[in-house]
Amino acid sequence: MALFINLDNVYQLYNIDPSKKTDGIILFHQLPDSSKGYNEHSRLFDGLLLGFMIKGSMKMQIHFLDYEINAGDIAVLPPQLLMDTKYLSEDAEIVTIGISLDFMSAFPILREFVMNNQIRWKPVIRLREDEIMLQNELITLIKNFYNKKSSPNKAEILRHLVMVMINMISEIYTELPNSQSSPKSRTHEIIDDFYQLILKYTKEQRNVNFYADKLHLTPQYLSTFLKEKTGRSVSQWIDHTLILEAKTLLKSTNLSIKEISNELNFGETSIFCRYFKRTTGVSPKSYRNQKTITGLP
Repeated sequence: MALFINLDNVYQLYNIDPSKKTDGIILFHQLPDSSKGYNEHSRLFDGLLLGFMIKGSMKMQIHFLDYEINAGDIAVLPPQLLMDTKYLSEDAEIVTIGISLDFMSAFPILREFVMNNQIRWKPVIRLREDEIMLQNELITLIKNFYNKKSSPNKAEILRHLVMVMINMISEIYTELPNSQSSPKSRTHEIIDDFYQLILKYTKEQRNVNFYADKLHLTPQYLSTFLKEKTGRSVSQWIDHTLILEAKTLLKSTNLSIKEISNELNFGETSIFCRYFKRTTGVSPKSYRNQKTITGLP
């Protein structure tokens, strides 16, 4: 069973100083002497992860495919992509930046970035040689601002710096051919195809049978398979994807709650409100009115 990681439990799981906590962003600098226990679990992060290999090397299984990551490489891991560290060199130094789902929901450009199929097909990349120095300088700047004492604008400054990094990475993906280069295992194929189906149809289709039929599997087998491999059943994945879409619409548009309910095909606004509160613990109105995680008023 995979270990689920989010911004609420990551500080305890990886022994990170909670005084550095910043809404929506986590930074973990792993030095060579801190690698013990790093590969204990298969992991799923509830957000976007950017892993920068500063020194050394590692071998990882990402979404059921094997990758070797060397100094200068960047691992770009969209939400809920299964990762498992297989090997870590003694001199490994890694800076990992995590961005929460709530943070992403406030900025549609981030959601578009993580939905890019190229990332899932090629999660390990490196910037052009002439940009490596800029990358390292930017990482240092992000680290310094993350570790500075809290201030009213700290989260907003970090957001801009991280967005600069994401735009640099995004440019690399635009230069890649739009095709899959790595062969899929059957496990990878089922999960990958399911991800694409659920992203395409969640607004209209919330029935397990629909996705099972599309994948030519029985509903019971698909749910059991996903639960075993990803930690979530089909129904749980539907809820996860639908709530992310709802949060994005609530935070990044001026649509009324009724209009959002219609956009997500709930029929009745009251049904949408009950569903959202049951799943998130807050009403759509309360979520929309929460102070934004960017540090802005």
